[in-house]
Amino acid sequence: MPTSAPPRNRFERRRAETRQALVRAARQILAETGDTGASIQTIAERADVGFGSFYNHFASKQELFEAAVEEVLEEHGAMLDELTADLADPAEVFAAALRITARFPRTHPELAEIFARTGLRYLTAPSGLAPRALRDLERARDAGRLSFRDPTVALACTGGALLGVLHVALETRAPSAVDRLADELTLNLLRMFGLSAEDAGEVVGRPLPTSA
Repeated sequence: MPTSAPPRNRFERRRAETRQALVRAARQILAETGDTGASIQTIAERADVGFGSFYNHFASKQELFEAAVEEVLEEHGAMLDELTADLADPAEVFAAALRITARFPRTHPELAEIFARTGLRYLTAPSGLAPRALRDLERARDAGRLSFRDPTVALACTGGALLGVLHVALETRAPSAVDRLADELTLNLLRMFGLSAEDAGEVVGRPLPTSA
């Protein structure tokens, strides 16, 4: 996770740079192979840091890979919060987050690979899309825009479908196909959660928010 304050001196800056290099290397490994069994030497070489530097920052490889996943999830969640902040329709907030995330094989391939490889853990992570999707689902239900009985089951349906579409999109990667899959996923979920075909189509047809 990002630190709360910038490093104050050269030593702290170097420590922060070394830690970030290790996390970046772990992210690359997760995206390329998902091999959390990679040796510390391999990780250090990829990060271009000394072998002994590893233990100045992490007690184990597991801790490093957990930090990498946490960083990715929080980066993703912060992105969605920023992009959907000005949307008034709770159903559109939910839909936009799905449409943006399902386009990651085209727009953010490293994140898409990591999400696809972390699998079920991604669905229950305390940061990233899962808690935000749960929040957005509940807001849309409370506003009368979506309908479901158990928000946990609704989240599981959403996350499972998203992971399946990410897998298919990563196999395809053609931009037009990725966009079609993302919108079809969102349309189907909106229909499942109670929107009419016309309403769901109108929501999915709205322009996606973009960063300033």
